[in-house]
Amino acid sequence: MTLVICAIAAIICIALRFAKPEWAKTYSIGLLALMFAGASLMWSMDMVFTLMEGEAFIDLADAESTMDDAFLGALVVVLGLAIWGVVNVIKGTRASKRAAA
Repeated sequence: MTLVICAIAAIICIALRFAKPEWAKTYSIGLLALMFAGASLMWSMDMVFTLMEGEAFIDLADAESTMDDAFLGALVVVLGLAIWGVVNVIKGTRASKRAAA
């Protein structure tokens, strides 16, 4: 579930980056897309190694494990958005200081 949630977030950010190029430049949406694409790549490698060990990557039979994975995916998305927000605040602060000087 974590891979699915991160991949959906990455696809949404990549689509936004190309659909709204003015937003991409102003709000660093490319950075956000790279963060989620990197997280998706990391979870993909986890899936590959889990499958190589002979285990199932997504086990929907265990509801508690599925909810834990979904919570972890949501947490990754929220933390990615928080880091992106901090980067945008710092970027905006620097731009306003340059404009004032």
